Amino acid sequence: MRIRTDFPYETTRADVQIPLPDGTLLYARVWRPVTEEPVPALLEYLPCGLTDATAPRDRQRHPWYAGHGYASVRVDQRGHGNSEGLPGDGWDATGLADGVAVVDWLAGQPWCDGTVGMFGISWGGSHSLKIAALAPEPLKAVVAVCASDDHYDNDGHYLGGSVLAGETHARAASTLALTARPPDPAYVGERWREMWQTRLESLEPPLHTWLAHQTRDDHWRRHGVGEELGAIGAAVLAVGGWHEPHRDTVLRLVERLPADRVRGLLGPWPHQYPDRGRPPGPAVGFLQETLRWWDHWLRGEDSGVMDEPLLRSWISDSHRPATVYQELPGRWVGDPAWPSPHVTPVPYALGGDPVRVDSPQHTGLDAGRYRPLGGAGDLPPDQRAEDAHSAAFDFAVPAEGAPLEVLGRPEVTLRLRMDVPFGQAVARLCDVAPDGSSTLVTRGALNLCAREGADRADAWPLGATQDVTFPLGGAGYSFPPGHRVRLAVSSAYWPWIWPQADSVGFTLLPEGSSLSLPVREPTADAIAFEEPEQAAPLGVVCPEPLDEPRPERLVVRDVAKGEWRLEVVPPHCGTRVHPDGLETAEDARETYTIDEADPQSARARTDWTIRLHRPELGWNVTVTTRSEVACDAADFLTSDEVVCRDGDEVVFHRTWEKRIPRTAG
Repeated sequence: MRIRTDFPYETTRADVQIPLPDGTLLYARVWRPVTEEPVPALLEYLPCGLTDATAPRDRQRHPWYAGHGYASVRVDQRGHGNSEGLPGDGWDATGLADGVAVVDWLAGQPWCDGTVGMFGISWGGSHSLKIAALAPEPLKAVVAVCASDDHYDNDGHYLGGSVLAGETHARAASTLALTARPPDPAYVGERWREMWQTRLESLEPPLHTWLAHQTRDDHWRRHGVGEELGAIGAAVLAVGGWHEPHRDTVLRLVERLPADRVRGLLGPWPHQYPDRGRPPGPAVGFLQETLRWWDHWLRGEDSGVMDEPLLRSWISDSHRPATVYQELPGRWVGDPAWPSPHVTPVPYALGGDPVRVDSPQHTGLDAGRYRPLGGAGDLPPDQRAEDAHSAAFDFAVPAEGAPLEVLGRPEVTLRLRMDVPFGQAVARLCDVAPDGSSTLVTRGALNLCAREGADRADAWPLGATQDVTFPLGGAGYSFPPGHRVRLAVSSAYWPWIWPQADSVGFTLLPEGSSLSLPVREPTADAIAFEEPEQAAPLGVVCPEPLDEPRPERLVVRDVAKGEWRLEVVPPHCGTRVHPDGLETAEDARETYTIDEADPQSARARTDWTIRLHRPELGWNVTVTTRSEVACDAADFLTSDEVVCRDGDEVVFHRTWEKRIPRTAG
C-alpha cells in the first residue's frame, strides 16, 4: 500500500448541513481542492455515521479524490449519524428522494461545476444504483462496489426463495443496534439527546418487515433496481469480488446496460474496497481506476477507461481449502461482451442410480461467512465433511489435458421426487484434489416451492417427480488437470438457510439431472493495475485487548443431545480511539443452534453492545440489544430488546415479541 501525500491540489475540509425540501438538515463532510475553478462533486450517501463508524475508511479516499481535483462529499442519511429526522428502512421513497435532493444541492453549489458522481460500497453502492435509476439530471456516473440490484435474492435476505437464516438474522440485529446509536454532541451540540430519543421512539426491528415478505412481491420489486435499469442514464462502473455475495450484480449489469456506458470489474476480494488489502488479494490501485472513470465521465477527458474490456475478471488458480488467504494465485482476463464470446456452456450429465438425499440439519456449518469481510475465519474450510452429507457427483479433469477454466454462473438441473410439500435443494461446486481435499468454488440454493418463480409459493405435489433448474453464484476458477469437479447436493444448509418445517429430504434421480459449466477458452490478456494507493490514514488507535481474543467461528457439538452450536464473533468488534477524542467500543456474538435431526429446533441469537465515550465532554452512552429467532411448523418467532443508557440512566428500553407466519420460508 502506498500512502499518497503529494497531490496535484491542496485540500480543505468542512462539515456542513444540507437542507432538504421539508427542512430536515443532513450532516455532511466536504473535502475540496483549493482552486478558484468549480469542480465536479462526488457523493457517498450512507446510513452509517461519518464521524465514527466510517471515519477511518472515509479518510482513505475522500481526501484522495479532493487532492485530484474533485469535491468529495460524505453524507449521513436521514435519521442516522448526525443528521436530523427519523430513520427509514434504507430504501423507502423518502430516503431515495433525499438522495436526489442532495445530488441537486451539490450541483448548485458555487464550487461545483454542475456535474455529480456517486460511489459507495454495499449500502452506498446500492444507493448509487437506485438513485441513478431516479435519473437526477446532474448525476453523470456512479461506481457501485459490492452492490445489490435485487434486494430479495441478492442482498442477504433470501437465496433461491429460501430465508437466509444467519445473514438475515445477523444483519437485522446489527441494523437494529446501529440505528439505535445517538448523534454526537461534539458535532450537533446539546440537542443530541432530544434527537436520539426521538429516533429511538421510532425504532422497529427490520426483521419484522423482511420476514413478512417471503416471496418476491411488490415490496422487494420497489426496493430493487433490476426492473429499472432502463431508467439509469448515468454511466456505471460495477465492481465486486468472487468471495462476496453481490458479484452476480456485476454480471447482470454488464449484460443489461448499454455497453457504451458500463464496465465491470470482478476480483478475488471479500466484501471490501479492492484497495484495502483485506484478504484474499491481490489488492489493486482501485482509487486510480475510479479516477479514470470520473475523468472520462465528469470531465470529458480521454482516460482510456472505456477502451478496457467490458468485463475484467480474476480467474483463480486451484488452491487448497483454507479459511483465509492473503493472496490467491491466478490471472486477469478480459471479455469484450457479456455473455462472452469466449465462454461456452458445457453440460455434464449426472450418472448412477437414484439416491436418497436427507442431509443432517447441521449440514452447512462449514459454509463460512455469507458476507466475508477479510477475517481469519470467514471462508469455507475443507468441504469433505459437507460432501459426506450430500449426494456427490465427480467429473475428472483429464490428467494430460489443459486446465478447465470456468467464468460465469454454473447451473444445475435436478430431477427430484419428494413426499412432503416443502423442501429445499442446495448445490455446491467444489475442486477436489488428488489427496481428496475439497475446495468450495461456488454454490446455489432453491426453495422448492419457488421452483416456478420466486414470486410464488407452490407446494410440491406429494410423491411427484419434477425437474428443477437453478443457478449457482458466479465464479472465476481454474480446475487443473488431474483434479475432479464435484457437484454436491444436499437438502439442508444451516445456518445459511432456514430449514423447512417438515423437511425430510428428497430422492435425486441422476438420469435427467445435469450440471452446466460456463467454460472459458484460454486467451492472452494483458490486464494490469497500479499499486494500491490511499490518502494518509485517520490515525485511529486500537488498544490491545486485555483478554485472549475469542475465536471468530467456533463449532460446539453436544454428542449426547445431537445438538450443534456455531458461535460467531463479527470481525469489526473491539475498541477504537479517534483523534478527535471519541472512544468507541463494540462487542457482539452470534449464536446458531440446531438439533441434527429436527428442522424445527433451529435457533439464532445475536447480542450487541455499543459504547460511545467522549471523556472531555463527560459523554458516555451505551446501546445494548438482543435479537432472537426461532420457529415452529407455522411461524417464525422473533424477540428483540433494546436498552439505551446515558451514563447510568436508562433512557430507552423496549422489547418486541412477534409471530410471523411461514408463508414460504
